[in-house]
Amino acid sequence: MSTLMSGLTPKGPYWATVRQHRRTLRFAGIAVVLGLASMAWVRFWDSRSVGLDDPGHGPLRAAMDLAATTLHFLPLLVAVFVAGPLIARELESGTYKLALTQSVTPTRWLASKLLVAGVVTVVGTLVLVGAFRLGWGGVAGSFRFQWYDQGVFDASGPVLVAHVLLALGIGAVLGQLIRRTVVAMAASGVVTGAVLLALNGLRWEWLPVRTATADFTAGDGIVALIPESAAPGDSGLLTATGERLEGWYCSEPVNPALCRSDVSVTSHFADYHPVSQYWPLQLIETGVCLALAALALFAAFRILRRRHG
Repeated sequence: MSTLMSGLTPKGPYWATVRQHRRTLRFAGIAVVLGLASMAWVRFWDSRSVGLDDPGHGPLRAAMDLAATTLHFLPLLVAVFVAGPLIARELESGTYKLALTQSVTPTRWLASKLLVAGVVTVVGTLVLVGAFRLGWGGVAGSFRFQWYDQGVFDASGPVLVAHVLLALGIGAVLGQLIRRTVVAMAASGVVTGAVLLALNGLRWEWLPVRTATADFTAGDGIVALIPESAAPGDSGLLTATGERLEGWYCSEPVNPALCRSDVSVTSHFADYHPVSQYWPLQLIETGVCLALAALALFAAFRILRRRHG
């Protein structure tokens, strides 16, 4: 047993990294455990409160709102920590030179820091995703907790792990380029946020939408065309030539007599992403983020070799 434990104990620069940032790592571990325990308790209370006059659904929804917001910003926290306290602070103060005098190459120095941060971040994120999905089971499909809602999609699958790894790579690059702790922290938060915002804008472009149509004079309008649990997209009216129009061309869509006289409206249309696209979209975005993370880490080590040989 002692041999096994000694084999799992970090050594060399890995031990130094853990030792140097032990308070932050301890805080992160406590936060993850408390998050999991809190979500398990709220979910348990919700299940026990079904049918009572004062059900626990309100606390569960409040906890899920907080969890979705927190996990949405988790990649920014990772980028800020990696760029600032982990890398830029040592470059700014010059303490990294001490490690280089202990037969540690610059590459190993950086690799040890990123590996420790990466392992802790990935393990913690996986636990938090599991906690989120545990709570999501009690509110899934309700208002603000559809699979396509931004906070839910980000926090409920492997895409969050890819986001934090991408943030780690961005932090590693900016920490070396800027070499000033506070500035590097601010820049990494802004850049990571901008990249994730761009990815969020592209999310619904990875897979084609499905389009449903219905006769203009029949049914309950556009809402009835979108299947339950589907992510809604563009919607409006179709002319006899197939041209798409906005709904305001007709003040009352079910009454052709109230449409503009210069158009010939024939049907409604509605674009949507079915719930079956949840996992494909998760995996596609995960792959894109991991590829970007790999490029960022490659750039980080190239910068290191250029400056330190």
